[in-house]
Amino acid sequence: MTRVLVIGAGGVFGSRLAEGLLRSGFDVVVAGRHWERAEGVASRLRSAWPDRRIEVAVLDTATLTPEMLKAAGCAVVADMAGPFQGAEPTTARAAVAAGMHYVDLADARDFVAAFPALDASAKAAGVVALTGCSSTPALSNAVLDRLTNGWREVTAVEAAISPGARAPRGLSVMQAILSWLGRPVRVFEGGAWTTRPGWSGLHRRDFGAAGRRTVSLCETPDLDLLPARFAPTDRALFLAGLEPLVAHLGAWGLGLLVRLFRLDPVPLARLLVGVSGWASATGSDRGAMRVEAYGVNGEGRAARSNWRLVAQPGEGPVTPTLPALAAIRAILAGQVAAGARACVGVLPLEAIAEEMRPHGLATETAVERGAIYARAIGPAFDALPASIRALHETPGRSLWRGEAMTEGASGLVAALVARVVGFPPTQARCPAEVAIDADGERSIWRRQIGGHAFASILSRPRAGGRVSERFGPLTMDLTLTPEGGRLVYRVEGWRLGPLPLPRALGPSTEAFEEIDDDGRFVFDVTILVPLLGRLVRYRGWLTRRN
Repeated sequence: MTRVLVIGAGGVFGSRLAEGLLRSGFDVVVAGRHWERAEGVASRLRSAWPDRRIEVAVLDTATLTPEMLKAAGCAVVADMAGPFQGAEPTTARAAVAAGMHYVDLADARDFVAAFPALDASAKAAGVVALTGCSSTPALSNAVLDRLTNGWREVTAVEAAISPGARAPRGLSVMQAILSWLGRPVRVFEGGAWTTRPGWSGLHRRDFGAAGRRTVSLCETPDLDLLPARFAPTDRALFLAGLEPLVAHLGAWGLGLLVRLFRLDPVPLARLLVGVSGWASATGSDRGAMRVEAYGVNGEGRAARSNWRLVAQPGEGPVTPTLPALAAIRAILAGQVAAGARACVGVLPLEAIAEEMRPHGLATETAVERGAIYARAIGPAFDALPASIRALHETPGRSLWRGEAMTEGASGLVAALVARVVGFPPTQARCPAEVAIDADGERSIWRRQIGGHAFASILSRPRAGGRVSERFGPLTMDLTLTPEGGRLVYRVEGWRLGPLPLPRALGPSTEAFEEIDDDGRFVFDVTILVPLLGRLVRYRGWLTRRN
């Protein structure tokens, strides 16, 4: 029977991997720095799997040698010890020198980036060394490989994890998080590389059955690997959250203190492990993960694909170990070529999903149109002229230029309202430019007409052609209706901030889009208010410039 050496088997993830190996028919050598603790883990495992061979080895990764690894008599070394941030791949190097296969759960960006330096020696030894056999980057990349298969273009990719409130948080995990909390994190966003503070941003994401949760920027290897592998034109993010919300906000606040006062939070790791235990009394105990891709599918349509995983209470901590288990199977089956690299593009999603079955982990995949107009209007959207569809369906950032004219407000009070909202005054024929940022959830339109700028945000697509458009503090609920090659806009309701206002006093529109004899996108928008008259009219044509 094949034996696997599990270093750190007494930890949160090491114990789960050891259990998974035994359940799958492997024998295990439990390794740790202290005999008593390792033997205690082995005794518990022997009670559950009396027919398996379970041995103990005392190993310290700081003083590990190839000879020590060979003495364990195993085919594979699984390093579950961590933390990997700022560490050298000493265990992987020793495993390669010993002629043994190697896997780890490293989620440290620097560690994974440097790991391919072992590639030549691993190939010479005829062994496989894989790093990052965990939720990030192995599982996230396997999901994205599936979601974007056959796509023509990837605009944005994002992965997010949110462990349950009572998920064990070991000292090494806490130290890893604190090593980058509040410190500059290099991230691909807005079509360029920039820096953001670790654990910054308070983003709300839908985790399906686990509900909507708050997540923030997390430093992981995916921040390098996703841009390299999927070449998104706009952004590649990895986000993480804590349950309950107060724990997440506490971490966000600590990150702010790190930024303001240059604090080193790592010495607080042991204290924060205890505090997180107290906080775990509230909040959902379901672990969750989501992966999303946005871009252009094989049919040339804007598309958004979303994959979600929900773990029942107690099962969340097993998830990061499942890619490692799948990798060990694949290596021993001769399905992975020799060499040292990150565990991306190595395992198909099905192989990892197979390891999920004993744990009842629920996953779902949703594929939908990436354009909010297409989702709101439905199949009738595809019958619109190509120029109209292109403007509303282009994902990410696009720039449209042409000519326009405007007619300003028809009275003094209307002019005051128009000024608050940001509408332009009367202008003759002049240059027009519209920059659109579409992310699948909303579209931000930044207009420049004759040097006068105003913007609106389109969002909340609903069945029946309904969307919302916000101009400054004023939001209009619109209905979009294709009519004889035109797209007609009608106002169905309006709000000032969050406050709904009487429909009888609300604005109305005489607005449509069509194409001219040259096939160009043409717009004609008039916004009227009862008693005040016209707030603005702007009309003209546009063609795409990028």
